Amino acid sequence: QVQLVESGGGLVQAGGSLRLSCAASGRTFSNYGMGWFRQAPGKEREFVAAITWSGARTYYSDSVKGRFTISRDNAKNTVYLQMNSLKPEDTAVYYCAARTGLAYYIRKSDYEYWGQGTQVTVSS
Repeated sequence: QVQLVESGGGLVQAGGSLRLSCAASGRTFSNYGMGWFRQAPGKEREFVAAITWSGARTYYSDSVKGRFTISRDNAKNTVYLQMNSLKPEDTAVYYCAARTGLAYYIRKSDYEYWGQGTQVTVSS
């Protein structure tokens, strides 16, 4: 079992930045591929970014590519999402997710564990 706790959300103006963190506990963190998803009101949860167990490979949705950066620190059991040049359409609850494996994973159904989410609101 893995427990995931997100933090770092908040209210920011368009063009600003936030860094989300996801702290993991319960199992060997480096065994897990990690991902970030988001869900806006009335919409499906969508993929944002993913990273392999080592951090060597990452993958982004087209909507955030070039603005967001996913990274991880296995010594701290934490994955990060640096969000720059934020837009109002980035407003959503952001979730981190984990699954065992060596690859990165981009489908919701790929993931075994989920955090409770953190709210990000971008004002125009």
